[in-house]
Amino acid sequence: MTQNSSRFFDEIAKMMSNASGVAQGFRREIDTLVQAQVERVLNNLNVVKREDFDVVRDMAEKARAENEALAQRLDALEQRLSDKA
Repeated sequence: MTQNSSRFFDEIAKMMSNASGVAQGFRREIDTLVQAQVERVLNNLNVVKREDFDVVRDMAEKARAENEALAQRLDALEQRLSDKA
């Protein structure tokens, strides 16, 4: 009886192991399908990728800093002109 029950539990363990593998494969497949669908929806909505947004934000920050520096130079030049007049 002990050998039969041991074999029975071994078979149950194999089935559980196989079921676990199947479940993990199924989960990976679902993850892939969901990710593809989300990417498709975002592309249809013309949503900007984070990397592109970061690049444009950095460019805008640099342009703003340059604009402020030029504004200060212009103010200084205008002050010199008004002092000479």
